[in-house]
Amino acid sequence: MSRSNLSLQIPEDHNDDEDDLTSTWPPLERTSTWNTRRLRMSGRPSEVDLRSRMPPRSPYVDEHTGLLGGGGDGLNRSYTSFSGSIATTPRPGSIHIPRSHSLSLSFSQRLVTALSSPRSRQHEGGNMEDSYASLHQDNRVWYDQVHDSIADAYRVKELRSRKGLRGKLWAWFDATQGWLLVAIIGCITAFIAYFVDITEATVFDIKEGYCRAGWYYSKRKCCPASNKCDDWTLWSEAITINPSTAKSMWINYAVYVGFVVSLSMLSCILTLTSRTVVPSAIQLATLDENLGADHLKENLNLIDETQRGVLGPGDSYDKSPAAPMVYYSAAGSGVAEVKVILSGFVLHGYLGMKTLVVKTFALILSVGSGLSLGKEGPYVHIATCVGNVAARLFDKYNRNDGKRREVLSASAGSGVAVAFGAPIGGVLFSLEEVSYYFPPKTLFRTFFCSIVAALSLKFFNPYGTHKIVIFEVRYLTDWRFFEMIAFVLLGSLGGALGALFIKASRFWARSFRRIPVIRKWPILEVFLVALLTGSISYWNKYTKLPVTELLFELARPCDPDGPRTGLCPDMDRVPQVIYYLAIALVIKSILTTITFGIKVPAGIYVPSMVVGGLLGRIVGHIVQYVVYLYPDAGIFSDCKSMSPGQCVTPGVYAMVAAGATMCGVTRLSVTLAVILFELTGSLDHVLPFSLAILVSKWTADALEPLSIYDLLTDMNSYPFLDNKVRPIFTGELGDITPRVRSNRIIDISQSPLVPAKDLRRKLEGLHMAGELDGGLPIVRNGVLVGLIPAPDLEFALDKLENEDSTLCLMTTGVSWTGSEDEEIQEADPTDFGPFIDPAPVTLDIHSPMDLVYECFVKLGLRYICVLRDGRYAGLVHKKSFVKYVRELKEEERLHTI
Repeated sequence: MSRSNLSLQIPEDHNDDEDDLTSTWPPLERTSTWNTRRLRMSGRPSEVDLRSRMPPRSPYVDEHTGLLGGGGDGLNRSYTSFSGSIATTPRPGSIHIPRSHSLSLSFSQRLVTALSSPRSRQHEGGNMEDSYASLHQDNRVWYDQVHDSIADAYRVKELRSRKGLRGKLWAWFDATQGWLLVAIIGCITAFIAYFVDITEATVFDIKEGYCRAGWYYSKRKCCPASNKCDDWTLWSEAITINPSTAKSMWINYAVYVGFVVSLSMLSCILTLTSRTVVPSAIQLATLDENLGADHLKENLNLIDETQRGVLGPGDSYDKSPAAPMVYYSAAGSGVAEVKVILSGFVLHGYLGMKTLVVKTFALILSVGSGLSLGKEGPYVHIATCVGNVAARLFDKYNRNDGKRREVLSASAGSGVAVAFGAPIGGVLFSLEEVSYYFPPKTLFRTFFCSIVAALSLKFFNPYGTHKIVIFEVRYLTDWRFFEMIAFVLLGSLGGALGALFIKASRFWARSFRRIPVIRKWPILEVFLVALLTGSISYWNKYTKLPVTELLFELARPCDPDGPRTGLCPDMDRVPQVIYYLAIALVIKSILTTITFGIKVPAGIYVPSMVVGGLLGRIVGHIVQYVVYLYPDAGIFSDCKSMSPGQCVTPGVYAMVAAGATMCGVTRLSVTLAVILFELTGSLDHVLPFSLAILVSKWTADALEPLSIYDLLTDMNSYPFLDNKVRPIFTGELGDITPRVRSNRIIDISQSPLVPAKDLRRKLEGLHMAGELDGGLPIVRNGVLVGLIPAPDLEFALDKLENEDSTLCLMTTGVSWTGSEDEEIQEADPTDFGPFIDPAPVTLDIHSPMDLVYECFVKLGLRYICVLRDGRYAGLVHKKSFVKYVRELKEEERLHTI
């Protein structure tokens, strides 16, 4: 059967309830013969093969160019999402192109029908694939969960209409695509983590010396039996022949600081190559975890005035309130940005191949430099990039943003799985922290992806210990009842420390990072931070260690029969160890604060755990020392039959405080408790971990309501509508509904023919108001009859040869009949009916804000049309509602102070 004669034969006994869809199907009109009514070829997913209807790839970037980044070649091509125009109900019938219909006759029939009663018209399909190639250069828009769900429903209907063995095999392959895709993502993520782990170890150790057996060997691989061996050569030994002790120390110090600065600056230079300039009227401060970004309040106010009609489109166009936004997609951890993207906001290039490559190599350099940062947060961003790129393999995910979002949720979970060796924790992280829409099917696939990633990394064995992460420990002794007091104290201290870190980061960003020279030259800040880090860290044996190895040293238990050295001292040396740990605590706290936010890939998870681990180890040694001084105290009765070192395990205190501090910074709760359990494998210590995290979250919320990622979202004005914390609404939808203006609607009361130049002018007004993914309602005598999305309208106008003298047909209800041998040679470019959504989501102007909130959050809408007594009263874009919610939260915060 040819594509042009493709028909959808829906059997009478088909059960729609068995469809695995996120939307329900309305009853279909049944006829005795499905071929009696014919619709024009439309290109909708349920009516034609999308692959055969795809237009040639445009080399330009458009609103629907997805997270991969634009490109014209096959490797870096953009992906598309279904626009709002698809939000129509499925229609039975045969898809057929009449052969004898002329273009002029077809248009005249459509014109006659358009001028008739609107109630007598039938809905018809539209060529929506063509609408994906809109040429606008800014694609920071939202995708619509409802329309993506409808588009996938059409695809499934078309798939299930295929008969025979080939149809069953194709349906089986379609069902296995999701599992195959997440398995590929898990394996690739594990390989990248393996590559980063083994490479950054060598880069980190090269600051102290090199291995004669192979310069690319890390110190651990060069000297596997001990910390020192003949093959490991210090730089002082390589530079001078017979150096003195003092001279050797200063040579090693100078080389160490030089490498810290050089590696940090190389990482920054590499990160700066991911610079992206986004010209847009949607004002965001930045998108790279820069807490020092400016709030562009004046421009925001100007945009608000434009939306409410104070300024005309011409005025806003001349004043150009939208300055280009510059961000570095490889900087920071990327967790906050992934969270915003999964909420439905499309950001060009942030999860692209370039970002993946740049961030991977820049992460090796930044971690290897010895800065107080971690690689665990960037693993989430890298894994999400892998998922986004791998989704190109299957059109099912490549052409539907809603399906792609499910893959990205699973990918984020695999990033945590390889970062902490915690596959269950990865699933909970995706559910608790980053995911906005998480159906049960996605939960299971995220679990599968995390398991594959963890197993693959364990097979690669990056550390030669058959451990997924280096700070995995095992506790063999149980905790005592009197230690519960210390665990609660550590939870409170960890939460306070996390809240203090957030406040300190905000203060540092608003003071130091707003110095003009620092803002203009971010590499200068990296240089200063690296110089300070190298100069201070060298002299303390704890701060000199990598953060992962330091966390392992702090958390591991002491061997009762082993040597009493380092962090396992005799009781007489405990005060000295506490002194060194206290110095390391102060240094690490300061360095972590000033390092967070610089223009290199940097995570905050393990550095915050290290700070907490230092605090916990100090408390653990204090408790151990108290038991040693007062062994006969009644509270220590359980320890009479054993030594203080056997009774109290300081490593447990370190792990408890590490989890509590990380909870204070990120506000993860259940996820963190499970991660700590998977790190230790100790079921006995789940209760102390959980109790400390609970107390930590209470304390941190009392001192600082925002987590570090909430702070990033708030200060950078990310377009994120929080689905976990609902504001207290007392208003109605009419409170935020702008008044109806002629330049923001398409009025077809007099005629459905609208001049193209008028449509172009209205479209420019939308762009200047920042609603690049908005739409223009179509009104007939005050009644809403449809809506055309801005990207589709722009593409339709771009296809016209002469806009100045062209009239465009703005109606949807046109159909015609003809014989099966009739065919239309080409579509009429002046007929915009295929791009119109005849049934946009509408609410009454008196609808409570809680209902509006649920529609935007649960349905993932981009805009809502507002009606008053059944007549059109305005349109509310998601951007406007997000701003309203942010202002409402700010008012609540001021009232509570």
